Amino acid sequence: MAARGPTQAGSSEKSKEASSEKFTPSVPTVLGAPMATIEDDDERLLARIGYKQELRREFTKWSTVSYAISILGVLGSVPATFGSPVTVGGPATAVWAWFVGSCMAMCIASSVAELVSAYPTAGGMYFVTKHVVPKEHVAIWAWIIGWCNFLGQAAGVASLAYTIAQMILAGATMYSAVIDNEYSYTPNALQTVLLAILVLCLFGTICSLTTKSLHRIVIWFAPINILASIGICIALLILTPNKQSATWVFTHVTDGSGWGSKGFSFFLGFLSVAWTMTDYDGTTHMSEETHDAAIRGPTAIRAAVLVSGLVGWMLNITFCFCLSDIDAIISSPLGLPAAQIFLNAGGRAGGMAMLFFVILVQFFTGCSAMLANARMTYAFARDDALPFSSFWSRINSLTRTPVNAVWLVVFFCTCLNLIGIGSTETIISIFNVTAPALDLSYIAVIVAHIVYEKRVQFIEGPYTLGRWSRPVNLVAITWVVFISVILFFPTARPVTLQNMNYAVCVAAFIALFSLTWWWVGARKKYTGPRTKELLGAVPGEDPDESFHRIHDFDAQSV
Repeated sequence: MAARGPTQAGSSEKSKEASSEKFTPSVPTVLGAPMATIEDDDERLLARIGYKQELRREFTKWSTVSYAISILGVLGSVPATFGSPVTVGGPATAVWAWFVGSCMAMCIASSVAELVSAYPTAGGMYFVTKHVVPKEHVAIWAWIIGWCNFLGQAAGVASLAYTIAQMILAGATMYSAVIDNEYSYTPNALQTVLLAILVLCLFGTICSLTTKSLHRIVIWFAPINILASIGICIALLILTPNKQSATWVFTHVTDGSGWGSKGFSFFLGFLSVAWTMTDYDGTTHMSEETHDAAIRGPTAIRAAVLVSGLVGWMLNITFCFCLSDIDAIISSPLGLPAAQIFLNAGGRAGGMAMLFFVILVQFFTGCSAMLANARMTYAFARDDALPFSSFWSRINSLTRTPVNAVWLVVFFCTCLNLIGIGSTETIISIFNVTAPALDLSYIAVIVAHIVYEKRVQFIEGPYTLGRWSRPVNLVAITWVVFISVILFFPTARPVTLQNMNYAVCVAAFIALFSLTWWWVGARKKYTGPRTKELLGAVPGEDPDESFHRIHDFDAQSV
């Protein structure tokens, strides 16, 4: 980023030369007045959209990319979900389901990036709804998409805290005494939930910091994620005895689901990649705290999916090579097949060291996910979509961040996790709603953009897919519809009360609740994203000079 601050003019020739440059390391002058800085451009863009700049823009190019990679958090999420595809479909399912799912994730991410580039706000895809549907339908569309996004993110944050608790307790089990070939310590549901609540409070504490502090922390998330992933893969391949053959890893598919079809079992293996490679618009929820957000947000989204897809594939392949005794690893008393793989390779000390980095990266992912959820809550509340919206949308005077929204997310996710004390099946079903809820909230906006494109003028942002926009959007829509149906199926037969996938019931309840609330009272009050005409509040200047790099918006579009 260019340095900012006033500069003194030298000779008239130098001043003239400086004024001809649109972006230089210092701030040039035109007729004695300072030209726009990047901050001015960002604020002007937000004002054109219709919101006042309340948050501080401290995220740079690298912290934005690091944030985007960390919110996917493959080193934490792949070990947490690796057991699912391997159990239902064998090693080849884990390997190729991840590969296919990552390619489809890139299509969804590209479609999301194109839309949010035009309107980079804390509301993300929820706000874009305002500009892709006719005015008379904005309220109901925004209401449904906003609640899907909020609840999907909240379920994701709660599930991250829960899996971190499971990993920590798996480490405690690993270090407990072994009596008669059994570990002396086995965690129970209450211990897991209480530890998950503690983790949520840690998330909330970090997310309550200033944006500058968050930038300094987040910028390290991606390097640690990537380097630790590479290190763990090398260690496993060197230390694991009796590794499997490449033929077995890449071609062996089983019907572990009991559905009587290897093909369908393969489809069920998409759970891991679907749960990990989502929340694409999480980066855009930080747009109002990011410099040059209309360009850097979309770029970071696609870069994160590419890097995470490759790193995740590397981890899945490595884990499958290390499945020396697949049945014993799947049924490990540690409760986490990946933890057993670490233990087999490195013993207690080495296994715990690898598990530590997995837990650390998963913690990074949880912090990033809560940041996105809190910013979405803030955006939703400032549009008066929540009870006591004025309180939840309030900006803390000390940190200049929406601290109240952060702790609302902590409280809501705590309530979700408390369900796990009474029923493990129910809490897992709630977690399983994460991917479908988020992906469907994205696809609904993409569908609206296609359906109403001749009725609603959509002004593209600096990032666009061009002639590939329609094909990529159609692929994304088809994939999300397909995978959402698959994710609602029970993963094993015969279906019992214990192994039933209650995610569809949870999704139905959420849909019924939000629509009932809408018809009972919200439709009389909620009008969709509430923007204002704010251009007069931002210092004016030549738009061709100041706004060229970000976006040539038409003021009438707001």
